[in-house]
Amino acid sequence: MWRFLENLWNKPPRKVGLALGGGGARGLAHIGVLKVLEQEGIPIDYLTGTSMGGVIAAGYAAGLSPDFMAQEALRMTSLRRLLPLTDLSPLRRGLFEGQKVREYLTDHLGDRTFDDLRIPLTLIAVDLNSGREVYLNQGRVADSVRATVALPGVFTPVEWNGQLLVDGGLLDNLPADAVRQMGADVVIAVDVTTDNGAVSSLIQTLQHRRYVPNGLMDTVEVLYRSLGVMVAEIHRRRLAEARPEVIIQPAVPQGVTVLTGFPRAAEIISAGEEAATRELPRIRGLLAPTGP
Repeated sequence: MWRFLENLWNKPPRKVGLALGGGGARGLAHIGVLKVLEQEGIPIDYLTGTSMGGVIAAGYAAGLSPDFMAQEALRMTSLRRLLPLTDLSPLRRGLFEGQKVREYLTDHLGDRTFDDLRIPLTLIAVDLNSGREVYLNQGRVADSVRATVALPGVFTPVEWNGQLLVDGGLLDNLPADAVRQMGADVVIAVDVTTDNGAVSSLIQTLQHRRYVPNGLMDTVEVLYRSLGVMVAEIHRRRLAEARPEVIIQPAVPQGVTVLTGFPRAAEIISAGEEAATRELPRIRGLLAPTGP
């Protein structure tokens, strides 16, 4: 009996998994969340990420600090900084080829493989050939990040081992279930899903761009909203099935969009900090040691 009570008292700490969702510029809120968790000494034992969540998760797993990533996000707020990352695709399978993005990722992640990371990481993509989600956790990290950010229509898909990989947000925009499978006892999921206001703001912004042909935006709006309905419903169901212990939902400023919100990086990061701070009591409670 005493041995049982002793084992109960000395049982190992619960493993924490952090799942970072996709959302383009809205995903910069993940940096604020990581800032708070690190400052409070909340351990992160496993990481998963989709799209922009995958970018931030990969950077953190590779050893980039939240402060460094925040500085880099602020540095990239101007159009002058973002334009060098664009390279029009000659194959027309996406607006941009994505090679410049791959080079940018390599500058920060180097040639690290998943085995080199300080925190176990899984990134999510979708294979258009099979119609299934793919867990990326082997090989060169920068290549996998390029795959998880391959938003259809924006970046060309990534061809890899007979697969045609695109943004994992099509099937799993917040991979809470994936981090659970990695071994997490407590799953913290950060949800930066685009809202209807952000969609409307994006459409309005593009309508005022001179390079967008007249009448094209009506078609784009229908396609974008249709995709949004599908992804939102899949997201709702997947999150209900995964049942993360904590869901952090940053109050991203109204109108911040997936593609055009980068100039508001400081506000988005602050929203992540505020949301994480609100959830700290619950997180501490879940991680508090329990005695006999």
